[in-house]
Amino acid sequence: MQTKPFRIGTRGSPLALAQAHEARDRLMAAHHLPLDMFEIVVLTTKGDRITDRSLAEIGGKGLFTEELEQKLAAGELDFAVHSAKDMATKLPEGLYLSAYLPREDIRDAVIGRTAPKLIDLPHGATVGSSSLRRQALIRRMRPDINVITFRGLVETRLRKLEEGEVDATLLALAGLKRLGKVDVLTDILDPDTFPPAPAQGAICIESRIGDARVDDLLAPVNDGPTFDTVSCERAFLAALDGSCRTPIGGYAVCEGDLIRFSGLIITPDGRDQHAVTTDGHRRDAAALGTRAGQDVRARAGSAFFDDWH
Repeated sequence: MQTKPFRIGTRGSPLALAQAHEARDRLMAAHHLPLDMFEIVVLTTKGDRITDRSLAEIGGKGLFTEELEQKLAAGELDFAVHSAKDMATKLPEGLYLSAYLPREDIRDAVIGRTAPKLIDLPHGATVGSSSLRRQALIRRMRPDINVITFRGLVETRLRKLEEGEVDATLLALAGLKRLGKVDVLTDILDPDTFPPAPAQGAICIESRIGDARVDDLLAPVNDGPTFDTVSCERAFLAALDGSCRTPIGGYAVCEGDLIRFSGLIITPDGRDQHAVTTDGHRRDAAALGTRAGQDVRARAGSAFFDDWH
């Protein structure tokens, strides 16, 4: 019988804390456990400390997870709660993504100051985003727009927008919902024309391989459709060696026992792209994503990736 509190690792941003609280609350409900059986341990990551440069410049994916993973591997945490889209495709030895909570909305939201929609922004308007994928897709839609790197917490970006630093910014709709800030959005982008980041909208839980006690704790809160769709999307990303240096979009949808996937790779300037759509059985979700990634990589050729690094 567990007597000490389970230690949940998380970043300290309002969104990260909201996600950790959601994981804790679901576990409390699933096991009828009291609040004092969980301890939320807040850590600051490199991605939190360095906000004046793009993620690609300072190391890409893993910047928001490294410190948490070190504590987890050392046994100082029982599990860690992350935004699934922040996770590198190759995890540290001994760790794995053991559960996914039910997924929120996958779409991107526009918060416009001078116009509600990207298409309606004035010629030469400035849009801020920290995502190379969003930057490339904006340039594809509006080559005239000035796209700048725009990092910081959701609250920080909204303040910068209000102060007039940019005409618009893009944020994940899932994050705005979890923070109770959907009232700020001015448009929601169609994932078929503006594909989200792989794993966008999903909360994942990372734990140690072989920790049966934690596996048993997490099993009841793991959402099957989210596990399958994100596994497919992460496999696509892995096949393309995807990181924060690579503009990649893609999402999967479960339809009964089947899964349908759409993916896209695009050059940072938004001028060249390769898309793929495929489907198969949910039990083959990861293999489906891998094949989709290999397909677009083969069609694009090595030259397509040269300017990304």
